[in-house]
Amino acid sequence: MEHHPVRIEAEALGGRRLRYFDFVMVAFVTILLLSNVLGAGKVAIIHLPVIGDWPFGAGILFFPLSYVIGDVLTEVYGYARARRCIWAGTAALLFMAIMAMVVVALPPAPDWTGQAAYEQVFGQVPRIVFASILAFWAGEFANSLVLAKMKIWTEGRHLWTRTIGSTVVGQGVDSLIFYPLAFWGAVGWTNDLVIKVLITQWVLKVSWEAILTPATYAVVGFLKGREGVDVYDERTDFSPFHAKI
Repeated sequence: MEHHPVRIEAEALGGRRLRYFDFVMVAFVTILLLSNVLGAGKVAIIHLPVIGDWPFGAGILFFPLSYVIGDVLTEVYGYARARRCIWAGTAALLFMAIMAMVVVALPPAPDWTGQAAYEQVFGQVPRIVFASILAFWAGEFANSLVLAKMKIWTEGRHLWTRTIGSTVVGQGVDSLIFYPLAFWGAVGWTNDLVIKVLITQWVLKVSWEAILTPATYAVVGFLKGREGVDVYDERTDFSPFHAKI
């Protein structure tokens, strides 16, 4: 049963029973992990009219969904709850990276022929792993902070300005951290190429967010109606390290 959402301060959410928060958090972490495992290592190619063949990292199709869900989390449940999910995602990424390194390093059985393929898919360069985790952490917090602040400034109106505006900042922080840390000075990467890929990926991710705006509106409307609240972070401590929910 849906209820007309009531405006409340984030602190008042307290221990209120939330019907869908756990499901949204699971979706957030799942998409984050799968986009890194399945999408990060593959370069795909599509044929564009006039332009021709265009290579792109396959992860770009799904990783931006973590920002969409991050927007939903902050818009519906507030910054503090989103902060909890960002830390859960960061911990999951760290565990995945450690597990991948351990599993790849284990000596394979003499009759197992999959070691080379395993190393190719899961044997990520530590520099890239560190850059990826740090960029995600900083980018998601920037995204959530901007959306929460803009919600107050706009009095809850014009959701599209918040989702797109926060993504411009969040994905900008993500890209500015990841690409220089991961590839600046690396073999095969000129400085110009790093900058070109950084800008291209940032534009594509923000465009993807804009395209998904109708879906974001639908999900936010559904969740606010079912939860019966519309959360504002007027007195929230925005430190990423603040423990209170």
